[in-house]
Amino acid sequence: MPEGDTVYLTARRLRAALAGQRLVHGELRHPRLVDHDLAGRTVLDVASVGKHLFTRFDDGRSLHSHLRMDGSWHLYRPGMSWQRPAHQARAVLTTAERVAVGFALHDLELLPTTEEDRLVGHLGPDLLDPAWGPEHAAEALRRFTAWGSSELGLVLLEQRVMAGVGNLYKTEVCFLLGHSPWTLVRDVPEPAAAIGLSRDLLLRNADRPHQSTTGELGRGRQHWVFERGGQRCRRCGTRIRTAEQGNGIYARIAYWCPRCQPGPSPRR
Repeated sequence: MPEGDTVYLTARRLRAALAGQRLVHGELRHPRLVDHDLAGRTVLDVASVGKHLFTRFDDGRSLHSHLRMDGSWHLYRPGMSWQRPAHQARAVLTTAERVAVGFALHDLELLPTTEEDRLVGHLGPDLLDPAWGPEHAAEALRRFTAWGSSELGLVLLEQRVMAGVGNLYKTEVCFLLGHSPWTLVRDVPEPAAAIGLSRDLLLRNADRPHQSTTGELGRGRQHWVFERGGQRCRRCGTRIRTAEQGNGIYARIAYWCPRCQPGPSPRR
């Protein structure tokens, strides 16, 4: 599932292409929305909230989309060929100069803009909220510490605590904090550092498509441990281990260095 910075960048690009523009074509191909025609509507804004996208129109409605595992928004010039098959398109928003196509959008809803909170009101503070301030950090810390008996890796992924972290940043935050992903939150000595580091990593990558937590953009150098199972730790040379963390559909692959990240871990 895309990280919050990917969704943030998607919103920024869609906003630059569509905001203030009138739609000459506005087709929704989701089964529940096929009767809605958005042609003639003007796009006021495109905003991200955590991993959610809202395209807001001048008639007081918003189009909500969530990328999930395989969704994406592409921008084209009129007449250009699409990079994904047409049968995967769920939304086609066309202005005089741009065509925005939402592919594989399993979650798509048209709702009053005033009711957006119905879909995102349960989320914790958005780590990429432009208005982020001390009150957001304090609320995220309150929610984070309330999960004291839960595993650090799982709490970092919990969008009700703070919105925007996916498996990549969960993995890298645990490494940079020096804790196993299975460390209980109550055993993390500086919980505020987990929130600050999560926000810092997202901010570093919010304006570019290539995500780096090491400060390097070269192939194979972008991450400390994420997707480096079996390779040598960049710091100590120990083999990076992998194991599944979480249950059912919420399970994710965890990557960690057993030397740099002491603490509980699954048996081999």
